[in-house]
Amino acid sequence: MFDILSYTFMQRALVSSVLIGVVCAVIGVYVVLKGLSFIGAGIAHASFGGVALGFLLGLNPVLTAIVFCLATAWGIGFVTRRGEVKEDTAIGVFFASTMALGILFIGLMRGYNVDLFGYLFGSVLAVTAADLWISGALALAVLLVVGFFYKELLFITFDPEMAEAAGLPASQLYFLLISLIALTIVLSIKVVGIILVSALVVTPAAAAYQLTDDFRRMMALSILLGVGSALVGLFLSYWLNIASGATIVLTATAIFFLAALFSPRRRHWRWRMEACPEPCPEPCPERSRRESRRESRRESRRDGE
Repeated sequence: MFDILSYTFMQRALVSSVLIGVVCAVIGVYVVLKGLSFIGAGIAHASFGGVALGFLLGLNPVLTAIVFCLATAWGIGFVTRRGEVKEDTAIGVFFASTMALGILFIGLMRGYNVDLFGYLFGSVLAVTAADLWISGALALAVLLVVGFFYKELLFITFDPEMAEAAGLPASQLYFLLISLIALTIVLSIKVVGIILVSALVVTPAAAAYQLTDDFRRMMALSILLGVGSALVGLFLSYWLNIASGATIVLTATAIFFLAALFSPRRRHWRWRMEACPEPCPEPCPERSRRESRRESRRESRRDGE
């Protein structure tokens, strides 16, 4: 079993899988809790334009993808925050335009480039030493920023209005968060591909969300499930000789369905259905208890300040 680790390409693939498993899981928690999954998908597809531009100009495609993804994330945030269009509309516009640019850049290239389609569908076994260094630097930067702004990002995730009222720069923190999402997507595209990378950001965190209500536990579980699905998918793809990115995402998806099947939330939902008669009276006692607990948490935050 472990003889395959004697190959250099498998060692690089293993390290790369662990890196993206950790970073995608950490950022994915904020994406799931704040409802930014569609932004993640939009930025992921925007990276296609950046990668294609890199190949067209003869530059490192990861570096041009970083510029494209950050510009897309900031553009979506800027247009949305100004209130000119709704968030989903802005994402749709940037999503389509950056993909169109990518197709235009491909048309301007001479000949067929296999490496470009490796970025599109993922090729973890083709990760080079240079790719690994760039991914490691991006992963370290993302994790350091998350650690430094842990409390602030947590605050704007659950209650952005209260965070702004408390004096936190909620708008700047929002732009910081979507920038972290963009960097996470860039460091993952070589492993799972542009088409599937948003699923790897969302799925482990969504599975962890099914298993716990505690933020720290959710973060730890998301990392465990993200790394686990990346490693299991990597080894399965090698043994079965199938696409690595698709196998990693399908492994994460299978874990999500198992988590949903055995989720404590499911049991709590059944208990509420049994405890609350049908039709539910107004005001609903269960809803009133949840609102009371939420108000108590807000008051405790105010007292702490």
